[in-house]
Amino acid sequence: MIEPERVTAIIDSREQKPLQLSPLASEVATLTTGDYTARGCEELIRIERKSLPDLVACVGRDRSRFEREVDRLMAYPVRILLVESTWAAIEMGQWRGKVKPNEVIRSLLGWQARGLSVHMASNHNRAGKHVAKLLHSVVDREWQRLVVMSESVLEKGVGVCSGPSEGRPSLCGETSRRKATTQSGADGGKFFGESK
Repeated sequence: MIEPERVTAIIDSREQKPLQLSPLASEVATLTTGDYTARGCEELIRIERKSLPDLVACVGRDRSRFEREVDRLMAYPVRILLVESTWAAIEMGQWRGKVKPNEVIRSLLGWQARGLSVHMASNHNRAGKHVAKLLHSVVDREWQRLVVMSESVLEKGVGVCSGPSEGRPSLCGETSRRKATTQSGADGGKFFGESK
């Protein structure tokens, strides 16, 4: 298991009220989609954080913009909309504007039906703890997957990203593609910390 302190969260530079993600390390970068991800797992997880007023705006006046954001989030295996509220607070509808509680609930359920996981965190502090645990969990699972894969490779004697050998498969994709990228140097070298 990877210790949480070894995980680095990436926070979008446009995030106006960043979450406290302790004990994770964190850095700021411009993300094309979502507000949070983890270094090394940028292609696996994206988390979009919304306060309750932000969420209500996404259901109302900013609906089309947010639907485009949801479309982009769907490209990631782990995509989460984290709402700093509760279902009960949404049902009460104590906000200004014309958006009704049922519209917000229907929108959340609709996004879930599309495959966007909706997580509720009752406040900003809890949201930070939740995101830290989510990011750590995804990084740890990916690390475990890579460990198992590398152990399997070592047991079978399969070359690890060093190019295919006669009669042996390559872990890095098709033989012709791998050979081409290895010869051109476009893959940046070897895998699993081997020297170039």
